[in-house]
Amino acid sequence: MTAASPVKSSPLHVVSPLVPSNMLSVVCGQQALLKLENIQPSGSFKIRGIGHYIQKSTEKGCAQVISSSGGNAGMAAAYSSKVLKIPATIVLPMSTPSFMISKLKQEEADVLVHGEVWDVAHKKAITMAKNKKCCLVHPFDHPDIWEGHSTIVDEILEQSTEAPAAIVVSVGGGGLLCGILSGLHRHGATDIPVVAMETEGAHCLRAALDAGKPVSIGEIPSIAKTLGALCVTQGVFDLKEGIQLSSHVVSDKQAVEACINFADHHRMLVEPSCGAALAAGYSGLIQRLKENNFIRKRGPVVFIVCGGNIVSMDNLIEWKKHFRIC
Repeated sequence: MTAASPVKSSPLHVVSPLVPSNMLSVVCGQQALLKLENIQPSGSFKIRGIGHYIQKSTEKGCAQVISSSGGNAGMAAAYSSKVLKIPATIVLPMSTPSFMISKLKQEEADVLVHGEVWDVAHKKAITMAKNKKCCLVHPFDHPDIWEGHSTIVDEILEQSTEAPAAIVVSVGGGGLLCGILSGLHRHGATDIPVVAMETEGAHCLRAALDAGKPVSIGEIPSIAKTLGALCVTQGVFDLKEGIQLSSHVVSDKQAVEACINFADHHRMLVEPSCGAALAAGYSGLIQRLKENNFIRKRGPVVFIVCGGNIVSMDNLIEWKKHFRIC
């Protein structure tokens, strides 16, 4: 592994803790560490990349932010805009929970609900951002966003006393995954394998890998709405070369079970999109990947706890009843 200069950190995000999980360590059969991105000021990892992107855009003259997001990216854009004192409009799909709309308004953003899914909302955002002074913030598909997300790798390698045996990450449109992959390349740490997790019905990475290129999955019936992109970014294919990438799909029920277990074990609420990554541990997948020699037996398995905006106690209780989880 070679040393690398870290990306200049945005003052909009914080260095998140890397903490051990006793229960996940037991079920994984080796040390499990949690990278707690859910404690970021905007509630998720998104503040890293989107904050970085908006800052760079304001330096180029951006005077207004237009973003499209079902939740976490919109929160990051709204929070960043408020801190930087520029107006923001967030375009949301109709699937966005009402409490997320309230949260965005609390961040002083204007909110427009448009379209059944994020892809339709984003097309509306594009038309609204024609003004040269507007900055169009894509939730996941831009190199500056990936550069911001790559600071997670900087921190993991600095905080961990031993190189990770694997990094486990949830995948939506692929922005966080691109950040992890680019960070590993920048540090010369391409020998660290990456386990990419999705839910059934929000599995655009798995569909793309099967097809050999980004393809649309047509619709998003999964409960993990913040994983809800119809098509993964091409950047995943550009950045995955030379890195061991293992893609897996879990059920909504497995993702929710992981959220409930995580709440019991760590006293934190996270949403099902985050539960997809945690399910890799709780479901026994990490153990199976070790048996297949994909994951090294030395070093910690690092789980990216990506966020917890679209979740409440009422949600967890409702999901627990819906999936008949004991």
